[in-house]
Amino acid sequence: MPNSQIRIYTQKEQGEEWLRRHRGCLPVFACVLGFTETGLIPGISAAGRTPEDRKYTACADAEFLYYGPEHKAQYPLPPLAAGASPVLISRAVFESLKIPVHLFNAGLPQPPAVPVIDLGGTPAKCLSGGTAMEITTVHHLFEQGLLWGERLAANIQQGYLIIGECVVGGTTTALAILTGLGIDAAGKVNSSHPVCNHAQKWALVQAGLEKMRRSRGQGAGGKEQGEKNFQSRIQNSVDPLKLVAAVGDPMQVVVAGMAIAASRNCGVMLAGGTQMLAVYALISAIAQAYALSWQPEAVVVGTTRWVAEDPTGATVDLALSLGKGSLTQSGGTPPLLATHLSFADSRYPQLRAYEQGFVKEGMGAGAACIAAHLSQDWQQHELLAAIEAQLERLSTAFH
Repeated sequence: MPNSQIRIYTQKEQGEEWLRRHRGCLPVFACVLGFTETGLIPGISAAGRTPEDRKYTACADAEFLYYGPEHKAQYPLPPLAAGASPVLISRAVFESLKIPVHLFNAGLPQPPAVPVIDLGGTPAKCLSGGTAMEITTVHHLFEQGLLWGERLAANIQQGYLIIGECVVGGTTTALAILTGLGIDAAGKVNSSHPVCNHAQKWALVQAGLEKMRRSRGQGAGGKEQGEKNFQSRIQNSVDPLKLVAAVGDPMQVVVAGMAIAASRNCGVMLAGGTQMLAVYALISAIAQAYALSWQPEAVVVGTTRWVAEDPTGATVDLALSLGKGSLTQSGGTPPLLATHLSFADSRYPQLRAYEQGFVKEGMGAGAACIAAHLSQDWQQHELLAAIEAQLERLSTAFH
């Protein structure tokens, strides 16, 4: 009997089977931290009030997830326009359930003040330039993802691997990857804003993809071959790793590698909304382009209700469109699951802000709640109490 606290939006049978298989199991959590200079553009993200704040969001979230509210942070949680960081949700669950946490630095501007596994990546440049990362870096990060996915899965007998992320500006790089893979994603992605800034994201993505096409076009007989068959040629021959190098961020390719390798041995939950749907599309495309084996039925996407039901995005529609793309068919449509966690009755205005559409998700928050439902049968009141206790401890820690 499916847990009433978890809703399945796509691939219901496959999703129910996945939940049945992992009921009563504890997961291992891997969180991949990355950075794109896209996140510094004014207004692009609400994950940190100013561009300067947003430089440190991933470091702050990692530190809080690892040490909790009583630790005097080198990078304190950044002020948000409204709401509270979703890391409060993840920390509440992982601390209560004693879930092991592994943090990976895929490419941050500065090293976080926590024990992390450094993957030797670099922050991405703004995707609008069409040269976000060196292709050698992308290949290296993908190999690291495969390696760590295999390593983590080798120690998981009955459980499953949750892979989360923190990349400020990551829904914009997600839109770029999805669009580059031929998925109709414009107007469907989410953001940390109450009303998604679709036009701003789309303008950046179009600029980046156009520059990428132009740099390729020159090598393929120049522009005179006609713009009209450009689109079709790129999409039929796109190398997904080159696409990441052009318009992606360092987290995407690490998580793709991790999930491909881990799926061969255990269940995988990609923790997030738009960003993980883009990673799922990337996994399908990479597996297809490079003939890599993976187990699509082992992989689900887990998020929050605020993402799945975001009226200013179209997450479910986006998930369904992954099965239709010629480059992403191999994985089909993933099961999209969400926790039914609500903050409507919270005594904290920072949490109630989620119900107004602020923040929504991050740091594996939705997947953490799904894990609590699955392993301990936690209900709404238990989740809310644990999350409010984190906020309470944070607000009294240094006063």
